[in-house]
Amino acid sequence: MRLELNWFAGWLACLLLASSPIAMVHAKESTTVIQMEFDPIDKQRDRTVPLRIYVAERDAPQPVVLFSHGLGGSRENNRYLGEHWAKGGFVGVFMQHAGSDIEILKSGSLSQRFSRLKDSANAKNATDRYTDVSFVIDQLQRWNTQAEHPLFGRLDLNRIGMSGHSFGAVTTLGVAGRRFITRNHYHEPRIDAFFAMSPSLAKGISAENAFGKIRYPVLCMTGTHDDSPIDPRTTPESRQEVFKALPSGDKFQLVFDEGHHFTFGDTPRLRARNRDPDHHPAIQKISLAFWNAYLLEDVEAKKWLESENPKSDGTLKPSDDWQWK
Repeated sequence: MRLELNWFAGWLACLLLASSPIAMVHAKESTTVIQMEFDPIDKQRDRTVPLRIYVAERDAPQPVVLFSHGLGGSRENNRYLGEHWAKGGFVGVFMQHAGSDIEILKSGSLSQRFSRLKDSANAKNATDRYTDVSFVIDQLQRWNTQAEHPLFGRLDLNRIGMSGHSFGAVTTLGVAGRRFITRNHYHEPRIDAFFAMSPSLAKGISAENAFGKIRYPVLCMTGTHDDSPIDPRTTPESRQEVFKALPSGDKFQLVFDEGHHFTFGDTPRLRARNRDPDHHPAIQKISLAFWNAYLLEDVEAKKWLESENPKSDGTLKPSDDWQWK
């Protein structure tokens, strides 16, 4: 338990403190990104779903990309992606999920917080997250038609992407249509493409049965040291089994050499865990290419993804593993 808590202590501190160009994939760095925060309430569930939204000024409505944080996270996580996607022409909508967010870490001893964190990775919180996603899309549809709302007319809700890290990757693949041992399903048909960072295998059901019927475009990212802070059964190798189980067609996987679970985050103390400075630019560039390909139907972006170009043009290192099928 001592080693486990020491491992967790570094992660908890992180949570609490908290690229060569190509023609078809770019974010205009001079673009001003507006950050908005809202706290819509799902009255049917008496549940607030806090949102942070990144949007740039443009003449036409922009596609939307949703983001779901990991255990103990918040809507403030992964700002480096929200701003980059907004500069690239997408509205980033970053959700916060009560019950598995930063609030569970705000009091108690280290062991108590660690216990709450582990306990929050449960079926109820997963179901709440899936329902949060559908509620947020409903809310965005309402705001997009309300002339007095700051988001009025800004959103192209016929083009929606979904993304997340860790428990957020569970959320992402859940609404992508993964199957459950209970035979429940939470597929959200309004979402067109899915980006999962640090995906994990389903429990009680084989990878093939869980993920083998997802027919939408999926981008998975993990690392050779991407284990789990709370579950020793989740290993870097098991995370890669998700991609193997996905059916062929518009599926991609990036495995960062030396990448770990904190590679995908951006809280200040992450730098103390030897995060490679080349990883975030690669995540930004490849994810933006993925959104361009599957939300904007950019043929050149898709060609770039379905090639060795991410490695040959210097986006990735020779030791990183890039796959598609």
